[in-house]
Amino acid sequence: MQHDFGKVAVMLGGESAERAVSLKSGAAVLAALLRAGVDAHAFDPAEKPLAALKDEGYACVFIALHGRGGEDGCMQGALELMKIPYTGSGVLASALGMDKWRSKLAWRAAGIPVPDFAVIDAGSDFAAVERQLGLPLFVKPACEGSSIGISKVKTPGGLRAARELAAKYDKVVLAERFVDAGEYTVGILAGQALPVIRIVPATEFYDFEAKYERADTQYRIPSGLTAEQESGMRTLALRAFDVLGGRGWGRVDIMLDHDGHSWCLEVNSSPGMTDHSLVPMAARAAGIDFEDLVVRILAEASCG
Repeated sequence: MQHDFGKVAVMLGGESAERAVSLKSGAAVLAALLRAGVDAHAFDPAEKPLAALKDEGYACVFIALHGRGGEDGCMQGALELMKIPYTGSGVLASALGMDKWRSKLAWRAAGIPVPDFAVIDAGSDFAAVERQLGLPLFVKPACEGSSIGISKVKTPGGLRAARELAAKYDKVVLAERFVDAGEYTVGILAGQALPVIRIVPATEFYDFEAKYERADTQYRIPSGLTAEQESGMRTLALRAFDVLGGRGWGRVDIMLDHDGHSWCLEVNSSPGMTDHSLVPMAARAAGIDFEDLVVRILAEASCG
């Protein structure tokens, strides 16, 4: 079947710390679009100037970039200046989604529940932060994805070293209260929430290894939630996505506590599309195969 999208650039790779994952995502997207009859081509902005998009006659861009320069609003802004439609969220939502600190501030202002957190630096009173948030707690760079630079502090006195690790990836570092009754994620596609996935890693937490390298991470669909809990979590994810201005597609990560309350962690405005990735899993559970998924995402491409 031929789709009339014109010449499509699948933007992959880039120069972020998530380049390797982006290359896998982009390769999967490109193959699916070609199977669907789309005139799609790989485009790595680390290897070609963006001006080539115009010079080579691309009509739109499927963004399969992850991390800085790809999902933080920079590429979105460049494409808008070039008047080339692209998939996913716009400049503001992409920037907010990438910034865990500022997204939490926006959510908190809108009444969306987020775990208690603190911004920490080299001069912070680490013992006081540990007392404030309790142990264990998580430490993470504000503007990285794929769990890069994240660590779990379980013993008193461990916060300083965790901050030093996170600070290698970003100057803004967050310490965040641990919510311990389960990790869930909700894919968003064209204004609808996909089925909830419960993530059960075999490792200490859902880190880079559990996401991309291990075969023993469990992804539970159905999630095991009651129908009411699942509906509430999907509604919360849509609201969280909307508050940040998300559009097209994305993913919202949520933690559940022992009282049954949901807490929003972050939005991913350019989710992974590898064989381990979550949005394709949720789409399959909703009866949407990978080829149909990428075509639907491309159909939502917009500019401005």
